[in-house]
Amino acid sequence: MQKRTYGTKYQRMTEAPVEKLVLSMAAPAIVSMLVSSIYNMADTFFVGKIGTSATGAVGVVFPVMAVIQAFGFFFGHGSGNFVSRALGKKENEKAARMAVTGFLLSILAGILIGAVGLIFRKDLVYLLGSTDTIYPYAESYLTVILIGAPWMCSSFVLNNQLRFQGNAAYAMVGISAGSILNIGLDPLFIFTFRMGITGAALATILSQAVSFVLLLLGTMRSDNIRMKLSLFTPSLYYLKNMAVGGVPSLCRQGLNSLATVCLNFACHGYGDAAIAAMSVVTRVMMFATSALIGFGQGFQPVCGFNYGAGKYTRVRKAYLFCVASGVAFLLILAVIAEFTAPWIIALFRDDAEVIKKGARALRLQCLIFPLNAFVIMSNMLFQTIGKMFRASFLAMSRQGLFFIPLVLLLPVFFGFDGVVFAQPAADLVSLLAAIPLTLGLLKELKTDRPEPPPGGSPAEKE
Repeated sequence: MQKRTYGTKYQRMTEAPVEKLVLSMAAPAIVSMLVSSIYNMADTFFVGKIGTSATGAVGVVFPVMAVIQAFGFFFGHGSGNFVSRALGKKENEKAARMAVTGFLLSILAGILIGAVGLIFRKDLVYLLGSTDTIYPYAESYLTVILIGAPWMCSSFVLNNQLRFQGNAAYAMVGISAGSILNIGLDPLFIFTFRMGITGAALATILSQAVSFVLLLLGTMRSDNIRMKLSLFTPSLYYLKNMAVGGVPSLCRQGLNSLATVCLNFACHGYGDAAIAAMSVVTRVMMFATSALIGFGQGFQPVCGFNYGAGKYTRVRKAYLFCVASGVAFLLILAVIAEFTAPWIIALFRDDAEVIKKGARALRLQCLIFPLNAFVIMSNMLFQTIGKMFRASFLAMSRQGLFFIPLVLLLPVFFGFDGVVFAQPAADLVSLLAAIPLTLGLLKELKTDRPEPPPGGSPAEKE
């Protein structure tokens, strides 16, 4: 039998077998996420050679980096989700205007974050949960990171827009090249040039600048949307639709930042070793989750295109495939981490107290870890199809609605064990909250709707 070919991007996204399509979209996204996560772990690894207080400083500054990422994801997911649905409806001009608008607004947001942060950086370090011994390292690290905020923020936007257009390979090149460069620059700046933790921060922002340039060049290749200033359209229509797709990401990343601050304060009474241990565990869990998120990023353009085209059964089929694959994958990682937890922590900081506290926390988080696949994929599903309120609730639930109260309350009764138990408890409650919301939506996706005419329905006009 003759093999069927798919001549255009639209045909491929709406007609090719969803499992193969998701895998083809996910492969470069997974590579990007893993390389980025390895960079984060390498950063912690090299800084850990300076000392326990320096390792703690990375954890203290992490919330600011999460805020930069939050706004990058707000504009990136907000514009990208709209772009994929618009391309599915064959509304190419709307897609282009949204892409340019999201990109330019992210640069402005990055400039604002950097300026405000630099003005208040000394007070900010203590507000983030720093101890007196961690403070000098955290202040030096934070100062340099804030300088790179504009291009760090906009890099997230370009990365997500390329993915949502179905061109994840260009996104992979930009993100991976910057991360690999960062891994090389870290030991050079920290040890060879003897710049210490300032060198680690400098390596980060220089590498992010390289990623930004490569991603921008990627928009000029193939059938990607070009960043033309003339298409900048900050009208209410585009801002509203950007909010629909971006608010869940802003909530998730913003609360991740706040959750890290609360975690630092919860660890405050247990010394620098506790802050360092939880900082390492956070990085390790981010690495383990990154492959799943990359898999979900392969799902999102498939979901957006097909939802825009009214092919809901393909959306449902792709979602179920991703959840099943994600649970199996995370289960394997969780089993490995259970048996190797002390060794994993020791890679980043060879301190007996850090290893003891970190290994216990890592093992407990792994007990519930595989079930996060359901919550993460459900969140991506709601967000991509424009269900802002349900997506925002799921985005806020794990680190905001549940983790923050638990990490502040449990240590009062259980000491450091309360800090350790907070994350798996929050994960479990988030799963219970996600199940009824998702099952209701899956029932709605059992039947396709006719493809909308070019230009969209009257309700979707500007």
